[in-house]
Amino acid sequence: MITRLRNFIFRTLLKLLFKKEETIAETRATSKKSAKWMGKLPEGTIVEKTSIDDINAEWIYTSKANEDKVILYLHGGGYIIGSADTHRMPCASLTQSTNAKVLLLEYRLAPENPFPAALDDATSAYRWLLMQGFKSENIIIAGDSAGGGLSLALIQVLKEDGLPLPAGVICLSPWTDLTMGFDSHHSKATADPILRADNLQLWASSYVDNASPRNPLISPAFADFSGFPPLFIQVGSEEVLLDDSLQVAEKAKSAGVDVTLKVWEGLWHVWHTAGDFLPESRAAFEEIGEFVKRIEKN
Repeated sequence: MITRLRNFIFRTLLKLLFKKEETIAETRATSKKSAKWMGKLPEGTIVEKTSIDDINAEWIYTSKANEDKVILYLHGGGYIIGSADTHRMPCASLTQSTNAKVLLLEYRLAPENPFPAALDDATSAYRWLLMQGFKSENIIIAGDSAGGGLSLALIQVLKEDGLPLPAGVICLSPWTDLTMGFDSHHSKATADPILRADNLQLWASSYVDNASPRNPLISPAFADFSGFPPLFIQVGSEEVLLDDSLQVAEKAKSAGVDVTLKVWEGLWHVWHTAGDFLPESRAAFEEIGEFVKRIEKN
């Protein structure tokens, strides 16, 4: 009863904050406001600013983090918002659960910088990690929402360029179909307390620009997953992007990829950002930590 009541309150607050039609400028203002409510990072979290080819980034880790292992984190935000301020908290939870250093990248945003700017920045960051001496088997790519889709696009580029692939990919509520063609984009519209179809369409058109939304580097749901590293996906049962995860997981499995799909009943889009305020957020990061341990042994 307490869990249901708490989650109801969370959902109601999220609807009040996010579930409205907004221009990009309004969405950015809402995002900036919500970032101020993130609270303090867990005790012992270390944050170091850095830059990669003029792209701002942050190292987020604890004193216990393994210096040789890194998670390149690509934040969500529909390709039009998102920054270190909005995603420092989940990255702090990520470093705690995995004992890896997290590199949080502030890639360029649309509409000022449409496709392939974000993907180019993500590729540059991965190449930079290799040049810093990190071994590909000690790198994991992770991202939420648009960042989850971007993570899957990055693997495609690395394959095409013949670069060594990372040890695994972690996708949290990934946005993988910018054509908005999956059933859950409509069937979950009322249940989802955060995302609206009209806002998603605006964000998609801002990022896609003159390209085709069916381009697998934009919508990884249309990608060839053969040769992908192990893939871990978490998604809430009450979000419009549910099918974005289900379809990718099914397609990747059919291609022979090691896929772990976790559907969290009753939860919403990227509930992980609640940090320690939500027990389900802590539990989700514990699952991620178990996945990382498993692929480290292989």
